[in-house]
Amino acid sequence: MHAFDVLGDPVRRRILDLLADGERPAGSVVDVVAAEFGITQPAVSRHLRILREQGFATVRADGARRIYALERAGLDEADAQLERYRRLWPQRLDALHTEIARGARARRRDA
Repeated sequence: MHAFDVLGDPVRRRILDLLADGERPAGSVVDVVAAEFGITQPAVSRHLRILREQGFATVRADGARRIYALERAGLDEADAQLERYRRLWPQRLDALHTEIARGARARRRDA
């Protein structure tokens, strides 16, 4: 599965948002995601499994609980895939800055 296929799913992005704040027990992830998306515990578990298998999350046992954490590998892969497009960003941001400045000048002129 491609990194952007993983990130393209809003449920998985939400899980990653939760894990970005630190480790979380699986039950806590399930509670939040199930409530927000109206999906079942097995559905959330499938998303967690995909995140583990694709290198976006890790899991460790803590007694009977499973603790999930963010894993850099999947995010690094997505970052590497974006790298080829980054050279275009400064050019686009410069153009945006120019348009904003033009608009500000026009508003001052018209005021």
